[in-house]
Amino acid sequence: MQLNVSSEVILSQLGYSKSEASIKQAEKIIESTTNFDKFAKHIFTLNDHLKKMNAYVGLSNKSNHFKIKCDENDSTEILEEFHQEVSHWAEKYNVKLQKLDDRHIYYVLGAV
Repeated sequence: MQLNVSSEVILSQLGYSKSEASIKQAEKIIESTTNFDKFAKHIFTLNDHLKKMNAYVGLSNKSNHFKIKCDENDSTEILEEFHQEVSHWAEKYNVKLQKLDDRHIYYVLGAV
């Protein structure tokens, strides 16, 4: 069964309020994410796993991508676990990521 993940579902599941601007932002991100439908429902699972690390999946304000971010003030162990979790998720679902230099942020580019 294929789950249709709309912009409204994304906003709701990631904890955003639904406004005209946020819906348009989510729509742009979905459109610019290659093969989004192949991993869409799994982005929510990743977000749930990251919460315990003070990390999250969100909408980027700087580009039309989902971002995966961990608080830079966290311990080295938490930061390592964060990077391992994100890498494992990306490998499992064949998702291409772009890591920002010297930051604990990834952009989700799409499925391979």
